[in-house]
Amino acid sequence: MADRFDAVLVVSFGGPERREDVLPFLENVLRGRNVPRERMLQVAEHYYHFDGVSPLNQQNRELIAALQKELEASGLRLPVYWGNRNWHPLLADTVAQMKRDGIRRAAALFTSAFSSYSGCRQYLENVEEARQSVGIGAPAIEKLRGFFNHPLFVQVMIERVAAELDRLPSERRPGAELVFTAHSIPLSMASGCGYVRELREASGLVAAAVGHSQWRLAYQSRSGSPEQPWLEPDIGDVLRELARQAGRPDVVVVPIGFLSDHMEVLYDLDTEAAELADELGMNMLRAGTAGTHPKFIRMVRDLIAERVENLKERPVTGTLPPRPDVCASDCCPAPRRPR
Repeated sequence: MADRFDAVLVVSFGGPERREDVLPFLENVLRGRNVPRERMLQVAEHYYHFDGVSPLNQQNRELIAALQKELEASGLRLPVYWGNRNWHPLLADTVAQMKRDGIRRAAALFTSAFSSYSGCRQYLENVEEARQSVGIGAPAIEKLRGFFNHPLFVQVMIERVAAELDRLPSERRPGAELVFTAHSIPLSMASGCGYVRELREASGLVAAAVGHSQWRLAYQSRSGSPEQPWLEPDIGDVLRELARQAGRPDVVVVPIGFLSDHMEVLYDLDTEAAELADELGMNMLRAGTAGTHPKFIRMVRDLIAERVENLKERPVTGTLPPRPDVCASDCCPAPRRPR
């Protein structure tokens, strides 16, 4: 049954795991981008707040362990490898190891549910660069389809939001404000992909399932040049607006654009946004990310099984079609750089 693939590759962003690696890591992330050095040093402080350790790598280890167990239990006995764009284990090193291990063809999970250059096309480029660096004998690597509207991903987020609403007194739950968040990206990137459309689709499905027809989509973690327009509104601006309109509401912030509780969640939401909400007199709750929820792990297994077993059905929920197995050559183009 596994003849089509003989491995799985988890492709992620990467993060430092000690203080001395923070600046080299950020220099990798920002190479070729017009980001002022003072902004990079500001972001470095976010990592130093956690002693230079990004939680992302450990969360990927936990995801891989859970996925390996799920694959073995379902009879898909495929080894799971892991390579990052910006920090160790780097993709090129991982692909070289796969070659040494005799891997011929791997199914790749990109740790991003939504279409964008940085979450899709750039990872495709990273994978191909890694294969080219390894040279003859590098394994073929095929991306699994995007899953923003996969029923199991949506169900996980419904459960995460419902768990936070349940923490409120029953009489206050209907009036709680839902604010979904995702990483801001340049408008020139957003205009060439389905990022905003997909975020709105997934957020609307989750909100409807928990009985909240009124909800907002905000953005966070902007890191680009101040001269370049990025997606708005910022989460901080949304919290201020809600405080003006509703006084001291209950707010459930839902980081639907992130798959795990990494730095942009722990610092930008749990630290900065939470401090702002406290200053505004708001009761802010933060919903969990998909993480290693059993249904999310089962979804990844199902995405692999679709390709391994050549299944025709591609389960989705909502109104948008499933993302294709193979991206179009012009999907998710790179953003135009400011001059």
